[in-house]
Amino acid sequence: MLEKLKTFLKESYQEFKKVRWPTREELIGLTIAVVVSSILLLIFVGVVDRLFFLLVKFVLG
Repeated sequence: MLEKLKTFLKESYQEFKKVRWPTREELIGLTIAVVVSSILLLIFVGVVDRLFFLLVKFVLG
């Protein structure tokens, strides 16, 4: 059991060394993309929610 854990940790470390970390510019650009897309999705969901609210209010009186 201990040998399996040792092998797992060794292999995990080897894989971790292969990771290509983003540069600062890439990180900033991707962060901005995530924030902007999240805001756009928030606005879209809010508008759809409001439209459904108004539709239900109209139908039910």
